[in-house]
Amino acid sequence: MLEKLAKARNLSKANKAINRLISERGESNAVSMADDVVNNYRKLSKDQHVQFFTFLFERLNPQSEVVMKAAQNYAAEASARNYIQLQKVIESPRQELFRRLNRASQGTAAVVQMRRDLLQVLDKKPELAAVDFDMRHLLSSWFNPGFLKMHRVDWKSPAEVLEKLIQHEAVHAIDGWDDLRRRLQPDRRCFAFFHPQLPSEPLIFVEVALLPEIPTVITPLVDKKAETVEQVSQYKVAVFYSISNCEPGLRGVSMGNFLIKRVAEQLHAEFPGIKTFVTLSPIPGFMDWVAAGANLGDGVPEDRLKPNLKLARDQSLAVLKLETQSWSERLSGGWHPDQATEKEKEALLSLAGIYLGLASTGRAGNPVAKFHLGNGAKLHLINWAGDLSRKGLRQSAGLMVNYLYDLDNVENNHERFVNGQIVYSRAVGRLMQP
Repeated sequence: MLEKLAKARNLSKANKAINRLISERGESNAVSMADDVVNNYRKLSKDQHVQFFTFLFERLNPQSEVVMKAAQNYAAEASARNYIQLQKVIESPRQELFRRLNRASQGTAAVVQMRRDLLQVLDKKPELAAVDFDMRHLLSSWFNPGFLKMHRVDWKSPAEVLEKLIQHEAVHAIDGWDDLRRRLQPDRRCFAFFHPQLPSEPLIFVEVALLPEIPTVITPLVDKKAETVEQVSQYKVAVFYSISNCEPGLRGVSMGNFLIKRVAEQLHAEFPGIKTFVTLSPIPGFMDWVAAGANLGDGVPEDRLKPNLKLARDQSLAVLKLETQSWSERLSGGWHPDQATEKEKEALLSLAGIYLGLASTGRAGNPVAKFHLGNGAKLHLINWAGDLSRKGLRQSAGLMVNYLYDLDNVENNHERFVNGQIVYSRAVGRLMQP
């Protein structure tokens, strides 16, 4: 009973602190009031977060009558005065609240933490999407790449930063300190974005391998016992083989595309001999797409190639026969790329070409492909048996992809992707043919 009363008191204090902060007209007490909100929020239990965000949703919305009047005035006369007034009244008071919270001694970190908590309850409370929209809108401004600092992370970096790399590596897990040490050797690079208000918190990081040629297999890149390429003259290719977000509270805030471009420019300046910038990327969701019937989706152009593409898809699906035995059953039965028939290999490569080279612009397109293609990369190669890990076999039958970043063409490629066209190589184009 006492615990329940204490929790109710904490929530009441948090809500009252919000009212005081949002009502404050001057700035003399702004910092202490913002600190008061942050401190009270941190006392809330996880099950009280829904109540806290519901309070923000219900009490801090724009006034519909005022918005309607301002909109009617602007529709009647599109003057600067009416435009400014409309902008003032349509903005949610929540945004001003979050801006004021940012004045707290650790305000930026607090708002990021709040959004992290909000995202955990959003599925059960979809109406709170309005609160999330306001938070994401402000965080996108606060974490604009123009404000972020890119730093190379190496073995001499602070231990707390290195620990976060191990913790947040999302593509190829880092197996302890020896594994991390290998990934930071002279023929490897790791770069991360940092925010001035969070100097010891890498927000997103990318791992790069410097190699003599474009790789088609991931194992040598993440093998902690792999030999180091010592001679700089052998560095001809920079391979982005992993990019990971460290902060869940910044989900949906775009940073990775800017990071890759900055890293490519820096490496090109440091190693003029490096002319090729590529990824070695996984294809998450590929086999789920195949098992669901390989629907071409809304991203495929309605042109003369469509009948041929359908034919290639149908022929490939017929070879795989997943309607009689699921992919998980096939794997449990010992399926492996090394034992696959030539027809199975051709079928999987063909479907991967269609999935990445045509369906990537649609809603069901591959998220990794969308990221790199939208960033201006070219779909360069689809590699057989690139990732033989359990995860790689399950999600993509072991296939991996090289996306090519041609620094002279990334802007043009980006524009074409935005307009629904994917730039891919002849090699990928040949895979799609029946």
